[in-house]
Amino acid sequence: MNTNEKAKLLEALQTGHVTVTFKKIDTGELRIMPCTLKPETLQEAGVTISIDYSATSMEAFPVWSLDKNAWRSFRLDTVVQWDTNGVSQ
Repeated sequence: MNTNEKAKLLEALQTGHVTVTFKKIDTGELRIMPCTLKPETLQEAGVTISIDYSATSMEAFPVWSLDKNAWRSFRLDTVVQWDTNGVSQ
């Protein structure tokens, strides 16, 4: 994923809910994860930690998983697609 795509994904996560499809490292199976970094949603879930996403070398994205109600992460190089409101990227 190039820098521009990473920035678009981060912006989408910070402003709403995103569905990310990626390959799991351990099994290779596809995982479809609804997730967010939207401050209001994190606050409602009682999350008080923040993460600095400005590191250009960041290989994985920690995100709030909406189906697990917990922090999860995915490697950027395993993302197959992501979408917001049915619009695939």
